[in-house]
Amino acid sequence: MRSSCVLLTALVALAAYYVYIPLPGSVSDPWKLMLLDATFRGAQQVSNLIHYLGLSHHLLALNFIIVSFGKKSAWSSAQVKVIDTDFDGVEVRVFEGPPKPEEPLKRSVVYIHGGGWALASAKIRYYDELCTAMAEELNAVIVSIEYRLVPKVYFPEQIHDVVRATKYFLKPEVLQKYMVDPGRICISGDSAGGNLAAALGQQFTQDASLKNKLKLQALIYPVLQALDFNTPSYQQNVNTPILPRYVMVKYWVDYFKGNYDFVQAMIINNHTSLDVEEAAALRARLNWTSLLPASFTKNYKPVVQTTGNARIVQELPQLLDARSAPLIADQAVLQLLPKTYILTCEHDVLRDDGIMYAKRLESAGVEVTLDHFEDGFHGCMIFTSWPTNFSVGIRTRNSYIKWLDQNL
Repeated sequence: MRSSCVLLTALVALAAYYVYIPLPGSVSDPWKLMLLDATFRGAQQVSNLIHYLGLSHHLLALNFIIVSFGKKSAWSSAQVKVIDTDFDGVEVRVFEGPPKPEEPLKRSVVYIHGGGWALASAKIRYYDELCTAMAEELNAVIVSIEYRLVPKVYFPEQIHDVVRATKYFLKPEVLQKYMVDPGRICISGDSAGGNLAAALGQQFTQDASLKNKLKLQALIYPVLQALDFNTPSYQQNVNTPILPRYVMVKYWVDYFKGNYDFVQAMIINNHTSLDVEEAAALRARLNWTSLLPASFTKNYKPVVQTTGNARIVQELPQLLDARSAPLIADQAVLQLLPKTYILTCEHDVLRDDGIMYAKRLESAGVEVTLDHFEDGFHGCMIFTSWPTNFSVGIRTRNSYIKWLDQNL
């Protein structure tokens, strides 16, 4: 009996040691976040073992775990009709909300899910619940795009998928089929989906063939650049769940089908050192010492290497492509963008990407709403139902939908 108690105590201690990580006191529901992070880390370790054994690519294994535990069929309710279909060969899930008696045509949001260009799905519970809530509360048609993921495809194929699906949806006959007002359409996405939404928005402003333009763009903690991994938010949140800096840099390398040997050099900005001429002209576009308010820069210092590894940018020129890094786009492109909503979280490596983009858009004359949550963490907006319900998840979702309701 005594040995059983000792063993149980040891197992509990080990579990607590694995789960516990130091977190800022201001983060929402810290113990719940620790459990969520421990679960995700555990799934990552299992997928890495599967990869090591040669059974599958680690990202395929990890996504299999995520989708297996969270996949939801297209189930309609009394208020929202849900169907799976395809738009020009790209899978989509369409949510048709109830019409307003006084409005024969509905507004619409094209939504792009996050997941580091490699994980998640429009068909998992988290995104299904978000889009269902949007369709019902906005009396809208929500198109959630199931774009192809790494490692089956790499940049820029994800962009091609969302562009193709959205262009198809914007055809007059398709909008008429879903009873959508062509003047009330928004492009939106979270994390990597926010990246794709921003890239799509920029591309559409330059496409004269599109008769139906986007009225709004709404970006949720978007990832917008890969030139500086030492912004204040990257330094402050280097190990913060659920997106530590090291993991974000690996997602970038995976997106470009790059070499993991580059990761450590990129973490210390060796890929954009002063001797890398290709990056020189772009540094001013993400100079956080001038783009961020003092409340965010605090006492952090820029990390600019004098000499670095020019081979990284030579082998991965996509790092300097505005389609992958919308924050570095030309001012002439930015000034054509529609009214914009950007949601950022304090405890997120990507916080400063969103804030800098808001500043650049404002400087270009675009109307921007920057919605910052002091207790938010990366990914929080989709965590609104038990057992992963966070107070900040509910508040961010409500704030996002309220802005759409007032502006779309």
